[in-house]
Order: sequence, then structure tokens, then C-alpha cells
Amino acid sequence: MGETELSYYLPSRQTGVNDMYLHLGFRGPEHLVAPARVRTVWAILRLRHPLLCTNVEMHAYDDIRFVYDAPTSPEDLLKDAEANIEYRSQTKDEMIDSYLNGPRTLSNTRLSYLILAKSLAHSDPAIPSPPPTPHLDGGSQTLSVQNATQPTYQHDLLICAMHFLGDGMALHAFANDFFGLLGAKDSDEDLSNRLSDEWKTRWATAPQDVAVLPSALEDNIPMKWSRLRRAVAAADFEMSQQKLVGGQAFPRRKHPERRTVVPTISLPEQRTKAILKKCKENGVSISAALFAVCNFAWARMGGGPRDLPSMMYSALNLRPYFTVKPTAPWDSYWFLAIGYFNVILPNFLPEDNLARAFWYRARQAKDQSTRAAKSPLVVSRTHEMARERSQRAQKWGKEDDEKEKGIWSPPTPPSEQSPPIPPREPVLPARAKAPTAALIGLSLLGNLDGIYKHQTFPALEMHTLTTGSRQRNGAMLLFGYTFKGKLWLSLGYDENGFSEGVVEKFWEEAINCVDEFLV
Repeated sequence: MGETELSYYLPSRQTGVNDMYLHLGFRGPEHLVAPARVRTVWAILRLRHPLLCTNVEMHAYDDIRFVYDAPTSPEDLLKDAEANIEYRSQTKDEMIDSYLNGPRTLSNTRLSYLILAKSLAHSDPAIPSPPPTPHLDGGSQTLSVQNATQPTYQHDLLICAMHFLGDGMALHAFANDFFGLLGAKDSDEDLSNRLSDEWKTRWATAPQDVAVLPSALEDNIPMKWSRLRRAVAAADFEMSQQKLVGGQAFPRRKHPERRTVVPTISLPEQRTKAILKKCKENGVSISAALFAVCNFAWARMGGGPRDLPSMMYSALNLRPYFTVKPTAPWDSYWFLAIGYFNVILPNFLPEDNLARAFWYRARQAKDQSTRAAKSPLVVSRTHEMARERSQRAQKWGKEDDEKEKGIWSPPTPPSEQSPPIPPREPVLPARAKAPTAALIGLSLLGNLDGIYKHQTFPALEMHTLTTGSRQRNGAMLLFGYTFKGKLWLSLGYDENGFSEGVVEKFWEEAINCVDEFLV
């Protein structure tokens, strides 16, 4: 694993922190969602993206490895796919709740998983529950005129994957490919032949000395380091970190049990079009406007000192910066490609002309986001951040393991060390430490209809999308995206980790700000 992958893996070990999920609700005929067909599609995609099929071996805190067993045949792929699918009779909410708050679904030997349910809330009571996972000798089904006349049912799909395998963009690209195969005009036999052909291309005839697994993030944006460049990168990174000032945070409470909830709203297509038009008129995207929504919602609640700003963080897509590109047939898009940036806005509201102030702050958010994405030092900062996150994860991972074994002891204070270890020479002159609390994280996925090619699987009608991950205690993340022409807002948070009523009030104020300023 690279440093970024390692920084995600170590905190995930006990309770599955950051294990991702993508839920898609869709309607479609039963023959396109038959277990044998789903299994074949899942096998094809696991062949194309080998990282999904790996295991993890931990040799040391800085030596953690992916282990991949090459499939010996198409039948081997089908067995592996079958072992990583589960069929349930659950509603969407039950499915997501069990993944977020129940026992962990994923593990070191199961890095990805598929759950498919026929929702009880929408199914005809006379229709039997989905069958158990079929055995390989169950035979394949082929399309027929009879199948084409089958009625349409409601289905819910949950795609589960470890976060150190990839990011949200990989997850959505994968879902589009999954539905593209599942809803294709190909018969089940055609898909089985495709699986065989693709296995032969990769394993029966291809050279065996190629790199099968994708490179780590840091290897995809390599730098030629020199002593001078290293010193400049360290100084720039330290200065960029010193600029981060945030004095706003939700009041938290300690609770032994984490319980993540995900209130979600979607706005009708016409209303979404009006919002897009309003944002364009004010020179921003919906993503930038959502920073202003969170800023105004918090300020209206009167939380935190007025003289300290609100800091919010979000993910930065690093794929455009990659200089190392994968080559076919091992050109999987399943790999990590995210960095982080911060948006800092004032924590007070003017007495008049709130709309002008709102859009001014949205433009500030846009400017800060653009500067982060277009900085000529984004690559060196990514390397420095990866190194820092990796070292921190290793330290905390070791501490967690020692506490679990009952052998942890607090580190010796520097004054008592013998011989004393000289302090690290600072890169920059010492400054008074500013507060760096982050109010909230925003995952702004943009227009997902640019990823999902709905016209390529017309028989499968998607209508609902929800995404997120298992969280640590007291965590919160706001998702914003457009899907099926609608604007979706989703707030995932630990309802036991915050003072009673405060997050609910914030969510109410955020929706009010959308109604007041965006339409």
C-alpha cells in the first residue's frame, strides 16, 4: 500500500471506519436481475478491477500489502463472485442502516461486496422473496420473448467497498458499468462468453510479467525530489497549513454507541433547473453555493464565537494531475485519487441584504476551491499530506492495538527522556497557534448524470441514489449531487455524537437557506 491507502486502512480495522457504500434504487424486469445474470456481470467487473478481489496482509504498520490470487478459469471467477453476493428481502432504509450501524460487512478477506434486495415496501405481497444465492450448477438463463413481457419490479442494490481501494468517482463509474452490462441486450450466454473472452485476454494469452494491480496514488504523481525541492515543499506545506483557521464546531457529547443516520432530500427537476440557473447568474456552481448554505445555516443558529471563521473541508479529484497512466487490459479506475482542500468563510451575517452576502460568500468558496485545484504546488502538497496522514495513522494504529492488548503507556515527556531528544528544527518561525476546528465536511459529487449513461440500459430505470460510508463516533458529512435531473442533499452523521437537537436544527436551517437563496 502507498501512504494514502495506508492512512485509510489502519483506522478501518476495528469497526470499518470509511467503508464505502453506494445504494441505487431501480425498477426493472425480473429476468435482467436474475441471480445467474447478476453473478456473471459481477464476475466480469471483478476480473476487470482486480483490486476488488484482493486480500490484505499486514506485516508492520508501514508494511501493508494487497495480495491477489489470479483466477485460473472463468468458473473460478464465478465462484468468487458468488461468494461475494448476498440477496435479501429488505427496504432501502433497512439495508443502509444495517450496513452503517450493524456488524461490519467487509474484512481483510472481503474488500468488496454486493447486496441486492427486492424492497418489501414496493413489492407485490404475492411475489415470493428473492431466492437464495444460486449454485454454479443452476444453469444460465437466456433472454426470450416470454421474458420481455415480464412485469417490472422494484430493486435495491448496495455496492460495498473499502475506501482504500478507491474513491467516489471509482464507485460511480463502476455502478454505471454494472448497469450497462446488466441492462444490455446481451443474453446470459453472451455475457458468459464475454467473461471467458476477457479472462483469456488477461490470463491465457497475456504476458505474466505485467503489473496487474493499479499503482498507489503517490506513484501516479511522482516527483523528482532534491534536497532543495524537499525543503521548499516542506516550507510550502507548513505555510499552507498555518493558513487554516477555523473556530466553529458542533457541540459534541460522549456516547458509547455510534448510530449513523442519513436524512436525505431531493428537489424536483423544475426546481433544480431554477437553482442551476440562479447559480449560473451569480457566477458559481451548486457546489460553491452549498458551502454558503452551510455557512449561513450555522451563523443563523448563533453557534460559536462571531470573531472566528467557519472552516469546511472537501475532497479534491487528483486524476487530472496523474502523469502515470494504466495500460490495457489492466487499466482499472479503482484506485485512490483524492486530496483535500478547505474553504474558510466569516461566521457573522450582515444586518441587511442577506442575498448579496450569500452569493458573495458562494463566490469566495468558488475562488478558494479554484485556487486549491489550480495551485502549481498541488502535487507536492499531496505528497506532504500523504506522508503526514500516514505517519499519524501508524502512530494511532499502534496506540489502538496496544490499548486493546492492555500494554499501552503514555509517551515519556521530552523533559524526562534520557538522553533528551533534540527538538525538530522548525521550517518556519514560530507563530501563535490558531484554532483549526472544521465545522463540517462536504462531498460534492457534481452532476452524476454525466457518469450514468441511462440510455444504455433503458430497461433498468434508476430513481434513487444514496452514498456514504461507515463513520467514526461524532462524524458528519454532507453530500450534494444532481441525479436523474434532481438536486439531492444528504447529511450523514452520528446522532449519538452531538448535543441533542443541534444537528437537526442545522439541517432545518440549511434547507431553509436552499429555499430562500437558491430558488
